Amino acid sequence: MSDLPHILRLSDAFSQRSVALRLSAEDASLPLSHLIFRYLKCLDGPDLLAREAIAQESLVTLQSLQDLVYACDDLGRLTEPYSGVSFRQDDARIEVGEIPGYSEIAVDGSSAKLTEIVIDRTDAGNDRNWAGFHRRRWNNAPGFFEEFVLDSLEKVFGPGEAGQILQLESQESILALVETLARKIWDSEFENYSRFTGRKLLFKTGDETVRNIAAGAGGICTEKVQALKFLTDHYGIQSEYVIGGDGARDPVPVERLREMLRTGDFRFARRHMRYWQHSALIYQIDGLPLLVDATNGNIPFLFLKGSEAERLLGYERKPSVPVRMVEAEEEYFYHRVPQDIPQNLFFAMESWITDTDMVQVFENELGLFLSSDYYVTPLPYRTQAEYQRLADEYQAIAARAGYRCQANPRWTLDGEPGEAFCKSHPETASRILDAREHLLLRYNGWDIPGHDAGLVVMEMA
Repeated sequence: MSDLPHILRLSDAFSQRSVALRLSAEDASLPLSHLIFRYLKCLDGPDLLAREAIAQESLVTLQSLQDLVYACDDLGRLTEPYSGVSFRQDDARIEVGEIPGYSEIAVDGSSAKLTEIVIDRTDAGNDRNWAGFHRRRWNNAPGFFEEFVLDSLEKVFGPGEAGQILQLESQESILALVETLARKIWDSEFENYSRFTGRKLLFKTGDETVRNIAAGAGGICTEKVQALKFLTDHYGIQSEYVIGGDGARDPVPVERLREMLRTGDFRFARRHMRYWQHSALIYQIDGLPLLVDATNGNIPFLFLKGSEAERLLGYERKPSVPVRMVEAEEEYFYHRVPQDIPQNLFFAMESWITDTDMVQVFENELGLFLSSDYYVTPLPYRTQAEYQRLADEYQAIAARAGYRCQANPRWTLDGEPGEAFCKSHPETASRILDAREHLLLRYNGWDIPGHDAGLVVMEMA
């Protein structure tokens, strides 16, 4: 048994990020403190890849786990663990001086040893250094992100002018870079299906959203706004998050939002939570205010300068932006806000709230895909009567709005308008079909077991 390969699996208890890697023979019997130091804090990615101890995609996840355990400085270097971080094995706390146990498992028809360690952040804080965090994430794959930016510019301006823009020597070049990246992000899909395919992240950080966009998918508003800020932060372009939502005209109840984030208690708070239904960015470019909303889905592209931006963010006869939802038009209002509120909200969604994926799809009614012409959403049910009731509700919504609608008790896109959706969005349709298994697994754990699921496709064009 001593010659069996030894696998270490590290998992985060809240975000469900998990990675498996192969331990070297000399490390397999080390205390937990040494394993964590060698394979989490001081991991040597190229070495792990060279000796086939980890896959490239798993290395990205391992780097994400680092940022949940360790704080970082302004240069993006890991420092000390967040206060309160601990580790568990077999549902019991394991001290860092202990040597972890293992179990024998079968992998591809062969035997292996498995040591499972769960990162427990129940008592940890959320005081992330966001500037350092973005710098660190960029430094993990600088070539990838540089290529994303350059390719975006070259498709609009051509190679020569793209290089000149990246010199950022004028206000015009900075505006060109921000608008190009914003439109690249806006053009990507407004979707939730990637929570149930690929890496199956409950909620993506800015760099993870950029990777998702580069792979042909997208994200929701709170992910896309982080993606844009992540990219423009690298070029030293000053920006802040703004928040808002439907009917949120009055000044932001700052202390109430802070209290909800501090306690994690969101009960009886719907009238307050509407203030963070949505998010965007306000830039200051050589003294010029610039409001940018790159969400897409049902949100118009906003790139408002100067007085137009200030007017939307002011309180004197505060204007709204009309947003076409599936059934009705809503009024969205934007607000400046202390940055700890959106930052702590995003950190909570990324690393604390264990049902972020379910909330976005079902409670926020964003479905799996939303565009100006289609809305695709799961229809979970346990009985035929329940399915019929839900299907009738969607058909009634579509009839009131004058849309074509298809409800299918099976997870297929057969029939109209599903076939039209497949024809116009073939890759998206394939990804949605691939999402069924994991979505049902998540839904049965979130609600009660025993659900099946169908799909609703609404054609809104």
